Amino acid sequence: MKAILLLDSGWSYEEVAEALLLDDQTIRNYEKLYKDKGFDGLLSDNYVGCMPKLTCEQEEQLKDHIRKNNYSAAKEIVEYVKQTFNKTYTPEGMVHTLDRLGFTYKKTTIVPGKANPEKQKEFIENYKQLKEEKAPGDKILFMDGVHPQHNSTSAYCWIEKGKKKEIPSNTGRKRINLNGAIDIETFEVTIREDESINAQSTIKLFHEIESRYAQAGTIYIISDNAKYYRSKLVKEYLANSRIKIKFLPSYSPNLNLIERLWKFFRKKILYNKYYDTYEKFKNKCLSFFKNINEYTDELSTLLTENFQIIGEQISKI
Repeated sequence: MKAILLLDSGWSYEEVAEALLLDDQTIRNYEKLYKDKGFDGLLSDNYVGCMPKLTCEQEEQLKDHIRKNNYSAAKEIVEYVKQTFNKTYTPEGMVHTLDRLGFTYKKTTIVPGKANPEKQKEFIENYKQLKEEKAPGDKILFMDGVHPQHNSTSAYCWIEKGKKKEIPSNTGRKRINLNGAIDIETFEVTIREDESINAQSTIKLFHEIESRYAQAGTIYIISDNAKYYRSKLVKEYLANSRIKIKFLPSYSPNLNLIERLWKFFRKKILYNKYYDTYEKFKNKCLSFFKNINEYTDELSTLLTENFQIIGEQISKI
């Protein structure tokens, strides 16, 4: 009944599904049943019928099965339970059962298919060792590039029920290319904007880093395996530099703490924001990094060394 009332007030199937902890198809089924049989038919389908409980052993088997398979609709799990255990549930009854078993309806998390959990753990141990053994005057920075595009990015926000909130968009595809490094102890960001990110622009970034940390000893920079970071020109430059690059394992952006800064930047500057000209967009982006000290409190809780390992669930399936 709640589903029908919410649909009638203007909510989308997706919004109703999220609010009631159901899946989209179940909401559509409720609407069809209501149109065919009215509220009486809807209530009869939801609340009358046999809903026997699974045994503890069967529940554990079901939990293990769901962990290893991706179901987008409660109805699909109902069918599995019927075929496997000969027990009958309504979709809504199954939703309540799944909630009791510790499951919730949310998006999956996309991770690199070739992520290597063991290599990631090895990096974390090496990172801890580096922090313990480095000299007091040495620095550790995290480096990466980011390419914000001059267009609006739709994101979640509070919107009146039954209403839509429109954000204007741009037709262009222009973007700015930023290459930067962050010191997570001081939250100082050294960043460059260039026509493109390549070996030459990376060396220019290194010049700025060395100038900024003129009194530092060795400057350890942790980065991904982008080709320009491993190029011959960069290697030749680093041969006579105080900078030493420590490369992350392949397919492990989760270990590069500057990725969290990029995400924070997008949230503050790009999400649900509209800039009618490219110059306004570019200036706003660069202003964020110029005034990074305004976000010190938020960054202090975001840029912590609580590294997350990705790919472990994939390797166990």
